[in-house]
Amino acid sequence: MDIPRARKSTPRKYVFGGVAALLLTVASVAVARMEPAAPRLDGSSMWTDTVKRGTMLREVRGPGTLVPEQVRWISATTAGRVEQILAQPGSTVVPGTPLIVLSNADVQRGALEAQRQLVGAEAERSSLAATLENQRLTQESAVATVRAEQREAARQAAANHELAEKGLISRMEMQRSQDRAEELAARLRVEEQRLRFLTESKAQQMAAQQTQIDRLRGLATFQEGYVNSMRVMAGTDGVLRELPLQEGQWVTPGSPLAVIVRPGRLKAQLRIPETQARDIVVGQPARIDTRNGIVSGVVARIDPAVQDGSVTVDVALQGEMPRGARPDLSVDGVIEIERLPNVLHLDRPAYGQPGGVVGLFKVEAGGRTAVRTDVRLGRSSVNTVEIVSGLREGDVVILADMTQWDKSQKVRLR
Repeated sequence: MDIPRARKSTPRKYVFGGVAALLLTVASVAVARMEPAAPRLDGSSMWTDTVKRGTMLREVRGPGTLVPEQVRWISATTAGRVEQILAQPGSTVVPGTPLIVLSNADVQRGALEAQRQLVGAEAERSSLAATLENQRLTQESAVATVRAEQREAARQAAANHELAEKGLISRMEMQRSQDRAEELAARLRVEEQRLRFLTESKAQQMAAQQTQIDRLRGLATFQEGYVNSMRVMAGTDGVLRELPLQEGQWVTPGSPLAVIVRPGRLKAQLRIPETQARDIVVGQPARIDTRNGIVSGVVARIDPAVQDGSVTVDVALQGEMPRGARPDLSVDGVIEIERLPNVLHLDRPAYGQPGGVVGLFKVEAGGRTAVRTDVRLGRSSVNTVEIVSGLREGDVVILADMTQWDKSQKVRLR
């Protein structure tokens, strides 16, 4: 008789173990493929702005100072020692106001020597004029004497000719009188030429002597100018800004003695970063903040050189100056470059360069999350930047520095 054999069954614990292993494997793969949890940020403290479409004003900003439009430097004409200081910085001066008194014995000696030479040359001219006039008169007398003798000899020769024709005198006597008349005529011509030469020579010698006198007079005037320059005067009206000298100090020719400015006419000198100065041109409008008010102006000059990474731009101020405006006052200036109509723009983010691509976090609908978006920036201004692509009008963007979340594509805002 057959006896039925009982079937062996797999223990339940093995089945459960296999299922658990399978679930663990699936979970591991899922966890490995999961993105890291989005970081949470305080949305109320985030600096954000909304993309707008409209006219964007491009401006550049730079610090600067107010400087006088008219500055008069007074330099030393000659070397000298400072004997007196007659004015102090801050004094109001007019043309002719004495500022400094210098002294230099060599300059005084040179002026006296030049004056002595001039007086000597003038005395020599008087002596020369008398000598030449005396020579001319002597020669004129000689011409008169020879002319009288020549006329007498001519008359005698004519009379002897008549007598010789009548046979009253010999022919030899007649020839002798004619030779005498011819000799005196030749002498007369020579003496007259000598008189003309003396007359012309007198004019030439007197002209040469006058030229010498004029040269010495110019030298004396020049030396006298050196003497007068040692009493330094203000050449224009204004305010004495600098006088960096002390009594007893020795100055050399060309040394700066004083600076006079006209405080009523000021201009602003702005230092614009070289990367922003390329679009500035003469004539562009500007606004200057003096801390006591805003003054309008226009760009008057752009320095062609770059110094310490900035370009100096002169702004001519227009209108009335605010109270307290004075030379060397620190100011801030804004220059209007251009107006861009109908462009997307927003406030400048904390990072990113104009013309480059920057990753900005765009706030999604509901304001709970923000997603990283690649945005291409265009032209920039002081506070705004043009959006070329990556955003649309009405998008809200986080502008704060988010570089610490570079590895995150999304952040949560709470």
